Amino acid sequence: MIRAALADGTADRRCTFEVFARRLPLRRRYGVVAGIGRLVERLSEFRFGEAEIAALGDSIDAATLEWLRGYRFRGDIDAYAEGELYFPNSPILRVTGGFAECVILETLILSVLNHDCAVASAGARMVSVGDGRALIEMGSRRAHEEAAVAAARAAYLTGFTSTSNLEAERRWGVPSAGTSAHAFTLLHTRPSGADEKAAFRAQVDALGVGTTLLVDTYDITQGVANAIEVAGPRLGAVRIDSGDLGVLARQVRRQLDELGAGDTRIVVSGDLDEYAIAGLRAEPVDAYGIGTRLVTGSGAPTASMVYKLVEVDGIPVAKRSAHKETLPGAKDAYRTYRSTGTALEEVLTPVGADVSALAEEPRVNEVRPLLRPLFVGGEPVSALPSLEDSRRLQADARITLPWEGLSLAEGDPALAVRVIGR
Repeated sequence: MIRAALADGTADRRCTFEVFARRLPLRRRYGVVAGIGRLVERLSEFRFGEAEIAALGDSIDAATLEWLRGYRFRGDIDAYAEGELYFPNSPILRVTGGFAECVILETLILSVLNHDCAVASAGARMVSVGDGRALIEMGSRRAHEEAAVAAARAAYLTGFTSTSNLEAERRWGVPSAGTSAHAFTLLHTRPSGADEKAAFRAQVDALGVGTTLLVDTYDITQGVANAIEVAGPRLGAVRIDSGDLGVLARQVRRQLDELGAGDTRIVVSGDLDEYAIAGLRAEPVDAYGIGTRLVTGSGAPTASMVYKLVEVDGIPVAKRSAHKETLPGAKDAYRTYRSTGTALEEVLTPVGADVSALAEEPRVNEVRPLLRPLFVGGEPVSALPSLEDSRRLQADARITLPWEGLSLAEGDPALAVRVIGR
């Protein structure tokens, strides 16, 4: 496309692309915007060096190679804040500039946003049914090594307490946490047989009684007894990784209390998703370790974001393909709220349109713009929100949803999206 646009003189026509999802995944009432911070970092360094130019070889003509060699994004990007909610057709990212400089960013932008928004949207549902209990992100072994770091960041954004991925702590400041695996307990097998106490003793000696001991390698009742015998009643926590977690949590809680370990917490893990967490809400569980269903397609289905051209030299354009239609023209986005702070709807208007009438509509108490500058003239804006700021914004945003919007049952999006002025 770039080669042809350079050849026919259309490469620099001023265009606007928007990123949005046509629909939410099944049983989802809202999505969560994530990956904006990562995207700023990647876009700021997006270049074609000599190694990339050489790799293209003879497959591209000299004029296009020279264009790539000098590539710098010099346009504007506006975006929803990281942690904000989105709905069908929400224009969460708007990219404006020359056609060629914008279209080349499509794969990078979609790969970041589709992954991070999918994980964050799943994570937010888990946090919302977790009743304030700690959630530990433990999905690294189920994801690509770089995707694992991004997933840990996206999960923390939605309210997860910590991650088992140390690179996410180094790179993004996400608090880390972890427990031992069954392999460590099995390591202490002797010719005379299993020695679970030896494994627990080694862990406690190294890490102190505040550690978490995995008690279900063999018999869970004996495992709990061995854990308290070795660590004493001030043991930090025990982890259960298999079986009927609700039944076992009740059993272990009774046993811990009888052994005088009333403050020892119970951590459960093992293919948990939001439905399993909701099912455990009434059980004596203190923390959840969540991996597979957070970071893979089974639990975090694709966000289905697309990157579509909506305006050329101020002229609105749109696809008319069946089931893949797009809304023409560059758009601003606003969210309206009741006096109670509950969100009413999302409203899309042509860029720069007067929206003062929105505040006069029945029930509307406040109108908030959703798009904010991310890049201006190719330069990232200063003072972007920190990950901690975005984490707080995400918690606040979920509170604004109507109560039915937090339901795990299949249903309509929590907010309707209204398009006016087109």
